[in-house]
Amino acid sequence: MQNTKASGTSWYSVWLLTAGHFLSDFYANFLPPLLPVFISTLGLSLTSSGLLVMVYSLTSNVIQPFCGYLIDRRGYAWTLLLTILVSAIFICLSPLSPNLLLLYIGVAFSGLATSFFHPLGSSLIGKVALPENKGLAMAIFIGGGNLGFALAPAAIIYYLVQYGTKNLPWLIIPAFLLTAAFYFAGIHRINLASLARDNATQVLPWYKNSGLIKLNAVMALRSWAQVSLLTFLPILLAIKGATATFAGSMLTLFLMGGAFGSCVGGYIGDKLGHKKCVIGSLIICIPVMYLFLNYDTFNWIAWLLLIVCGAALQSTVPSSIVWAQRILPGNAAMTSGMMLGLSFGLGGAGAALTGAIADNFGLNSALLLAIIPLIIAIPVACYVPYPSDPVNQNNEIYQIK
Repeated sequence: MQNTKASGTSWYSVWLLTAGHFLSDFYANFLPPLLPVFISTLGLSLTSSGLLVMVYSLTSNVIQPFCGYLIDRRGYAWTLLLTILVSAIFICLSPLSPNLLLLYIGVAFSGLATSFFHPLGSSLIGKVALPENKGLAMAIFIGGGNLGFALAPAAIIYYLVQYGTKNLPWLIIPAFLLTAAFYFAGIHRINLASLARDNATQVLPWYKNSGLIKLNAVMALRSWAQVSLLTFLPILLAIKGATATFAGSMLTLFLMGGAFGSCVGGYIGDKLGHKKCVIGSLIICIPVMYLFLNYDTFNWIAWLLLIVCGAALQSTVPSSIVWAQRILPGNAAMTSGMMLGLSFGLGGAGAALTGAIADNFGLNSALLLAIIPLIIAIPVACYVPYPSDPVNQNNEIYQIK
């Protein structure tokens, strides 16, 4: 009976954190649909729009390892009650900004809150999940974020058309409700810092840990291909004769495939091993991405190839986080930030190179070349060590009354 109760408490916490990841990434993808609003109301130029996106990318992705480092050293689990709420408030109020400076500041604060939530949420998942279900729990958590990210553009565009920007602040309410649920569940009282202190002498620091650095390189190479497709897929489809609506639908399929792949990847990682899952997913993605880019007919085969490509790319993420936490168990939040944030930011830099290649050799050729990072990632992943289970982590949420 006690084990059943513990399992129920564990899964309730996992699903609450997954809902948090859904909302966090839902709000995180508000910015692209809001850019036309900013251009209209504040006279934002394309250059300023690009800078705004860069500010958000830096604050929401690149600094995630630093946020994770602070969480590992100090705990800061209580910030769970602030992260999603702050992100929602600033992004939902951003269209009401009276000037460009306040817009940049608001977007930066929203990105910072997002950056803090991801390593915090991943670290908490590692604490509340039962040992035999860590990969699946992480997969569900990642899948929730992918689903929120995928649904956000269509949802926000529909909302703006129906209700206008003046009613956007009403979308803060879900963040308030979820924050209240976090509070009553007591997840914010879990001690995250103690694990870092207990294990600090047992492993190399991250900057000397070649395995962790190699794994981050693997995920950055994977992100290069993913971000390139996310960025240029609508343009590629338009070049091939697709309508804007169809291109948007295909992008949604790609993202939904990623959400599905996250859940499946975590389950497979638990059953077969997280290293095997990452390497296998990369191997599957290479021919599928190649076939899709060389397929010029928009039928169910193209849709299936794109869905499988998205699923294969994203199925690596939950297993990579669990793998990284095995390598550096005393820095669960920081390693999560590296796998979720830093690697994605580095992938964005690679996507910029893909864009430069596209200007000179054509977009389809440039995206085909983006498969090369996936090929390079496979042998690198093979040389990353896969440690045995790290020091047992107590799931402190079970002691919360």
